[in-house]
Amino acid sequence: MNAVAQPAVAPAAPLDLSFAMEPPISVRGVDKRYDGQTVLAGANLQLEPGAVLGLIGRNGAGKSTLIRILLGLVEPDAGQAHIWGQRSLMLDDARKARLGYVPQQPEALPWLKVGDMMDFIGRFYPRWDAAFVTATLDRWGLPTNKVLAKLSPGERQRVAIIRALAPRPELLVLDEPAAALDPVARRELLREIAQRAGESGTSVLFSTHIVSDLERAASHVAFMHEGRVVLQTELDTSCSRPTSSPTWSAPPRMSPSCTRAGWCCRPNWTR
Repeated sequence: MNAVAQPAVAPAAPLDLSFAMEPPISVRGVDKRYDGQTVLAGANLQLEPGAVLGLIGRNGAGKSTLIRILLGLVEPDAGQAHIWGQRSLMLDDARKARLGYVPQQPEALPWLKVGDMMDFIGRFYPRWDAAFVTATLDRWGLPTNKVLAKLSPGERQRVAIIRALAPRPELLVLDEPAAALDPVARRELLREIAQRAGESGTSVLFSTHIVSDLERAASHVAFMHEGRVVLQTELDTSCSRPTSSPTWSAPPRMSPSCTRAGWCCRPNWTR
C-alpha cells in the first residue's frame, strides 16, 4: 500500500531542501466515479504547513475517497494529488516515513497483539517513539497483550491513533478519527491534535461531520458537498460559531452581514 513505508535498514535519508517549500497536501481537479456514480467532481484542496484543516461534510460527500486518493491508496479518474510536491501514487520512503494516517475503520494486522503490532510497525519508521507508545497505551488503559481483533471499535481506534502518532509525523491525516470514541476520548484526541500542531508544527488534515470537532482543534476548515470542496477558509475564533451540530440539506450559505467569507462567520444553516 502506498501509505506504508518500506522497512528501514538505515536511517532515513534527509529530505532535499525543496521539500519544505511545497505544501504538505495539494489536490487539484480530482474526479472519481464508482459504478457510474460520481463520488468526486473536480475536487481541490490544499493544506499549508503547520495548519490543522478540518474537512467537514455529511456522510457520502466524498471525504474518505478524497483522503484515500491524496494518500495514493486509490487512483483518481482525473486530476492529481501531491504530498510535499510528489505525486501521491509515487511517494518515496522519505515522505512515507513522515506521514501518519488513521483510517475510518482500522483493520490492519488484526491477528497480532497490540504490543506485537506496535513493535512490528515501529521497525518501519526511523523516528518511532517507543516511549510515547508505552506511556499512551497505559494512559488510555489499552492492554498490550490483547489481540487487535478482540478489541472494541473504540479501543481499535485509539490503538490506530497511537500508531499514527508514534513516528512523530510531520503530516497527520485522520479519516473520522473520533467516530468510534466516547466523548472523553474524543476530547483527548482533539487536544492531542492541537498540541502536536502547536508544539511540533505538525500539519494535520482530519475529516469529520461534527462541527464541535472543528471548534476544539482546527485552524482552517474545508466544506465538502457532492464531491466538491465548496469552501475552504481560516477558522477565525473571533467569529460566532453554531452551538449545535446542524443537519445539512445543502452547503452553508454565508450571511450577507459577514465582511469576509468563513465557515464560522454566522453561516445560515439549512436544516
